Amino acid sequence: MSEYIPSTRNLNWIIGFGCMFLIGVALYMEHMMHLEPCPLCIFQRVAVITAGLIAIVAALHNPQRVGIKVYSLMVVMASTIGGALAIRQLHLQSLPEDQVPTCGPGLDYLLDVFPMQDVIQMVLVGDGSCAEVAWSLLGISIPGWALVGFIGLVTLGLFQAFRDSEHQ
Repeated sequence: MSEYIPSTRNLNWIIGFGCMFLIGVALYMEHMMHLEPCPLCIFQRVAVITAGLIAIVAALHNPQRVGIKVYSLMVVMASTIGGALAIRQLHLQSLPEDQVPTCGPGLDYLLDVFPMQDVIQMVLVGDGSCAEVAWSLLGISIPGWALVGFIGLVTLGLFQAFRDSEHQ
């Protein structure tokens, strides 16, 4: 059975390329389907890119036991943050219309005018654009599918961190 489990290095490549695929889908939806990302969507993209870059660096570095755990848990941390952002957006999408926060300025404006700590706080509160369901597949909206991706990344990261050391 272990011959079917990819090596640590190969699994890091799989995670890295999987993240590239997710970002490719996001860019396709933005530029080809003309779905403008809300601030929470952009922060979720940052989490995917972070997890992917960590995995690619780990694949290039090809560390031993402790390094494998450190890189893997960093992937888990970035993916968990992304998953939490997706859950926040799903919560906003589930609110009745009268409870949805009003739309605010775009992320570019926020970054130009406010300190980063304030920007993060405002984005996490969310606004009306984050509550809009612009597209869905099988009844699941974009942040729902993002959450599925983040759960997959967390699962792979945890598997990598705690796998049997003789199969690394």
